[in-house]
Amino acid sequence: MRNVKVGIWGFGAMGSGMAKMLLKKKGIDIVGVCDMHPERVNKSMYEVLGCERGEKPEVIINSDANVVFTEECADVVLIATDSFTKGAFDKIKHVLERKINVISTAEEMAYPQAQEPELAKELDKIAKENGVSVLGTGINPGFVLDLLILALTGTCEEVDYIKAARVNDLSPFGTAVMVEQGVGVTKEVFEKGVEDGSIAGHVGFPESIRMITDGIGWNLEKIDQTREPIMSNVYRKSEYAEVQAGNVAGCRQCGYGYVDGQMKVEMEHPQQILPHLEGLSTGDYVSIKGTPNIDLQITPEIPGGIGTIAMCVNSIPHVINAIPGLKTMLDIPVPRAIMGDVRELVQLKENVEA
Repeated sequence: MRNVKVGIWGFGAMGSGMAKMLLKKKGIDIVGVCDMHPERVNKSMYEVLGCERGEKPEVIINSDANVVFTEECADVVLIATDSFTKGAFDKIKHVLERKINVISTAEEMAYPQAQEPELAKELDKIAKENGVSVLGTGINPGFVLDLLILALTGTCEEVDYIKAARVNDLSPFGTAVMVEQGVGVTKEVFEKGVEDGSIAGHVGFPESIRMITDGIGWNLEKIDQTREPIMSNVYRKSEYAEVQAGNVAGCRQCGYGYVDGQMKVEMEHPQQILPHLEGLSTGDYVSIKGTPNIDLQITPEIPGGIGTIAMCVNSIPHVINAIPGLKTMLDIPVPRAIMGDVRELVQLKENVEA
């Protein structure tokens, strides 16, 4: 019974974190890493991670995806490079066309039907033509403000209104997320960035809201969003960002979903680096009004970095086992921690035939 073969595209905070988690699992081999950063290219993956290679096969980080990802070289590739479906599309297509399954951290890929329906159809077509599957997931979207809520509605006879909030620490995420959130800029730069689209804030409310409404059968009419800067009163410095007092530490974003002319889904997502420096606590909160009413609080928050990494890694068996095509968290079994041999959860053709 051979090991599950995994490739990684993007070796920043999330990609390298996935590698560290994968190296702890039984029955998995990392077979290739693609990354563009000059400080990582042509180096051993183990050197970059700062860990011992032991008896594991050597993996040299390469910037050329054509070299790293050849036909059927892996069972699945984890792509941790983009937030938007348009940005991730060519990379996902490249891997799918080599008959390899894909798991993407791109927030919009959690439910690409919400904002990129044509690209979603194209990815579904490409995946089916090549007999593989593609899934977008992470901590949010992918779990806290969508899948977790949907699971809770499974205990309801009726649902009238959903309100949820995730108050989290952005610190574990990499440079790309910091730029999207406007971390470290002035208020004026933030407001201009929101206006011209260079500061996106949280990417994923349309995807989460659409996943929820589709999941329970509500006909979503429209989504409104607001973004405002979270200003810091103190100096803050994390691994991927630095904020002077008086500048932006993060973004408070709200999303509203309307059904039959009424607001039915309300979401709030204030996220910033190191909120504890100003005495702020983090947490995940879900309130469902219906039969019965449900209120859930998780404090502190489920850590975003670990959560995203784990959701991707723990989804590997379900994506490999899935019927070919574009998948969302509505389509696969709920991921759970993998504490045993990964090979026992995966239906690889060679292993089944053996």
